[in-house]
Amino acid sequence: MTHPKHAPMTQFPIRNHCLVIGDLPLTRLAQRIGTTPFYAYDRKLISARIQFLRQHLPAGIHLHYAMKANPMPAVVQHLAGLVDGMDVASVGEMKVALDAGITPENISFAGPGKSRQELICAIAAGIVINVESEYELETIAQLAEETGFQPKVAVRVNPDFELKSSGMKMGGGSKQFGIDAECVPAVLQRIAQLRFDFEGLHIFSGSQNLRVEALREAHEKTLQLGLQLASTSPVPVRAINIGGGFGVPYFPGESPLDLNAVGTNLQRLLAEIPSQFSAIRFVIELGRYIVAEAGIYVCRVLEKKISRGQTFLVTNGGLHHHLAASGNFGQVIRKNYPVAIGNKMKIDETEIVSVVGPLCTPLDLLADRMELSRAEPGDLVVVFQSGAYGLTASPTAFLSHPASLEVLI
Repeated sequence: MTHPKHAPMTQFPIRNHCLVIGDLPLTRLAQRIGTTPFYAYDRKLISARIQFLRQHLPAGIHLHYAMKANPMPAVVQHLAGLVDGMDVASVGEMKVALDAGITPENISFAGPGKSRQELICAIAAGIVINVESEYELETIAQLAEETGFQPKVAVRVNPDFELKSSGMKMGGGSKQFGIDAECVPAVLQRIAQLRFDFEGLHIFSGSQNLRVEALREAHEKTLQLGLQLASTSPVPVRAINIGGGFGVPYFPGESPLDLNAVGTNLQRLLAEIPSQFSAIRFVIELGRYIVAEAGIYVCRVLEKKISRGQTFLVTNGGLHHHLAASGNFGQVIRKNYPVAIGNKMKIDETEIVSVVGPLCTPLDLLADRMELSRAEPGDLVVVFQSGAYGLTASPTAFLSHPASLEVLI
């Protein structure tokens, strides 16, 4: 068998040609769940990733989980005892984080377009609101006066630079996210007048980056900008969230991020920070890097179809459950996610196939002309790297097919 056309997947063991997740062979796990499709997340892999981060990041760094990557309550509950805080992007996520036992002051709420009702909920809960605009700041001021509560706020800064080579650029240039860096000093003056409970700054420049050089440059510029703003702030800056952006490999030629190199550079940068800023807490916010590799998406082959010489495996899964794997979630040129026949791993008999779902659109494509183990109806197709931006990032109501289940093993 030739090498699969994707980054190698080695995080799950193989036993008798069957993928093993959470110490269970995939076939037995499917029987236990009772239906397909499903997402399965391995709690041991999630815990190991947190431990790996703790080993390589400076001891002074506070580690937050960005819930948008995977807000499944069981996953959040598991991570609650492993990370220092949670970053949420909606009141729905806020409620999951609070239910998991995260203290309100260790929850931050980011995102443009927060409604008045969402802001009231956040203020009443006592979580930190990352202010995204001057308008939002004044709305919070009105609500504080109406409710009598003192809001906890931080300022999300739109920097004048971006994270180079990132999958999605969240900062630099004109953005709907955050307040332009040159406008932040005036906003800090306004916050001082309002006497809010001010937490600090949130500077997020990009995501899904595997290049150490790009992350080094972003960390240097982010810390420089954060400390520059802190030095002139009329209210003390207690924390600076320097964002995340750590990537995971999906496609041919991609290699895992050299976390040791990233951590060593961060250690150097923190050691060089002047003593006047010694009280500032520095936060890294990660989502994909924590959970992506710990998850798989599993669907079942319903039919094997040949059309004009091309073989299709028609499954009961598809883009309605896993938009990212179909190539319709941020890919400019479609590339295959790592895909395998989970109950026929490492067998010699292979074939070139396309894996498609049951939806009435040619976009419903999980693998395009990939070399996979020879499969038949009933076999289990596995999409790796599916622990982040999977089910909740997909159009689950499209064509009204049944929803996918999720399990934490």
